[in-house]
Amino acid sequence: MGSRDSWNWEDIRSGARRTIIGARKNIEDPSLFHKIALFPLLAWIGLGADGVSSSSYGPPEAFIALGPYTYLAVFLAIGTALTVFIISYAYTRIIEHFPGGGGGYIVATHTISERAGVVSGSALLIDYMLTITVSIAACGEAVFSFLPLSWQPWKLPFACLLILILIVINLRGVRESVLILAPIFLVFIAAHAILLGYGLLAHAPQIVPVAATIQSGFSRDLAAIGLVGILAVFFRAYSLGGGTYTGIEAVANGMQIMREPRVKTGKRTMLYMALSLTALSAGLFACYLLWDIRPVAGQTLNAVLAGSVFAGWPLGGLLALITIFSEAALLCVAAQTGFIDGPRVMANMAIDSWLPRSFALLSERLTMTNGILLMGGAALLLMLFTHGSVMILITMYAINVFLTFSISEYGMSRFFYKNRVTEKDWKQHIPIHLIGLVLCSTILTITIFEKLGEGGWLTIFLTSALVGLCFLIHRHYQKVTRGLRKLDSLLDVMPVAGTKNIDPVNPHKMTAVQLVTGFHGFGVNTFYSVIKNFPGIYENFIFVSIAVVDSGTFKGAAELKALSESTKKGLEKYVDLAREMGFSADYRMDIGTDVVDTAVPVCREIAREFQNSTFFTGQLVFRHENPFHKYLHNETAFAIQRRLQYSGITTVIMPIRAEK
Repeated sequence: MGSRDSWNWEDIRSGARRTIIGARKNIEDPSLFHKIALFPLLAWIGLGADGVSSSSYGPPEAFIALGPYTYLAVFLAIGTALTVFIISYAYTRIIEHFPGGGGGYIVATHTISERAGVVSGSALLIDYMLTITVSIAACGEAVFSFLPLSWQPWKLPFACLLILILIVINLRGVRESVLILAPIFLVFIAAHAILLGYGLLAHAPQIVPVAATIQSGFSRDLAAIGLVGILAVFFRAYSLGGGTYTGIEAVANGMQIMREPRVKTGKRTMLYMALSLTALSAGLFACYLLWDIRPVAGQTLNAVLAGSVFAGWPLGGLLALITIFSEAALLCVAAQTGFIDGPRVMANMAIDSWLPRSFALLSERLTMTNGILLMGGAALLLMLFTHGSVMILITMYAINVFLTFSISEYGMSRFFYKNRVTEKDWKQHIPIHLIGLVLCSTILTITIFEKLGEGGWLTIFLTSALVGLCFLIHRHYQKVTRGLRKLDSLLDVMPVAGTKNIDPVNPHKMTAVQLVTGFHGFGVNTFYSVIKNFPGIYENFIFVSIAVVDSGTFKGAAELKALSESTKKGLEKYVDLAREMGFSADYRMDIGTDVVDTAVPVCREIAREFQNSTFFTGQLVFRHENPFHKYLHNETAFAIQRRLQYSGITTVIMPIRAEK
């Protein structure tokens, strides 16, 4: 009765998971990559939304920072437009030269050094956690701008609930999440086109008087505070509005999910984002100035603008509400970037052993579940810690964004100079990257100086702590790798028993089934341990391996085929070794995203075929165990053992020492 209840509970849980997250995807479907990849419009929605939505908080922050010097908004509009195109152009070059994605982490690693890559990657990860947090917090600000002040205490719970909903949506898959949110993006674009278009046309006659006001204000302040004072006000506002550019790098980071040809798709997506962000930001600055918009307690600056522009319209209040609610909803879409790009940066760093390797794994829905859960959990903690303060979050956000921008611009400048012989257009590209470096480093410096005590210190602390953790993890993996290399020496001195056994395996004889991950010293050592500890018992050896598809191999049908062939070759080497040792041998294999879920059914099938079989697998053991080892090294052997033994299949784990 107990086992039946357990089975029913497992069945119910599995059904609920399938309903919420979706059914398993077929990794061997040849059309899978085409189905889940994003074409330019969807990529603009999924990745460009972060950049476009920054118009909701970047320009307002900059305009408010001007204080009484609002006439400088004209120059902010020009400076913002130029900065957007300079950074976008620079990232277009990154797309061309690093089409595999990874953005700032890959650029810094390959053009400067691995250490620079870790700093850039860590900054990116904190950045994407903040992408989620600041977007949702700004969404809450926009929504509650149209609600009574008495509702303000519900703003933080509302934001936390939105993060939880986005976690679930993203566990279903990237394309699915983008398709769900696409209508929101389109409503936002339409509503803001009407807002800014009418806002500019309706006050077109005011352009000449406003121009005169700009000239008189500039002359007055030139005499009062001097050119240096005016420039100081302008650059402070320009830097504090750095949130405007925070999503531009998203396209270069997310190239893995672009539809082929990836470079063309990525460049087109970048163009869409640059044009839309420029039009929105410049249009907002112009409308703030023409409509003489001033901050109002409890409302965002854009809410004040929408209320003013649509005040005389029939159903104007409803139009203003739709406009701001579309802005709030788009900020939810923008949070997608953190869930899309954050786990991919994490996976790249995990593949290079800077983070636990489990972050490179894919789920049955082909999402990076571990990364999504970590990004969402961290965003929740940041939301609670800052109480959803958009001002603090934008400051934290901008620091890491411009740290990554500055490293990337320096890296690309260095890349073109070092490769000036092969890169014919290097003289054309280097000035753009150098200008971008100056702009980004200036914004970074001023932001840290102005906002160190208002959240900047927390960003620096979190990023520094993550960098330090990455180096500790990498050092551990390096020590383990050196220890495992000693085991590889067995490959050079493998003994041969005599005549090679070419007899087929006999299902009625005693059979040892060994799970392996590739032909190397670890697997060979496990094989010899089985022979040594169970002498004369087994006559057959069956080697089992799962070709694990992770983020490093999930790039196309060709990569999957190469992975399958490599796994097969490794198994054939084990079979040859066993036959040379006098055993009958064969192999079994499968391909999947999870070793345990894929291996257990294969092993059960083997157990049914070979009734007298024992299953063996190796597991690393350390002289001094600590709680972090289970996070840094998968415990696949124990998970498989539990599942197989529950099915009545004898499974033995052979300990393999990792000398350090």
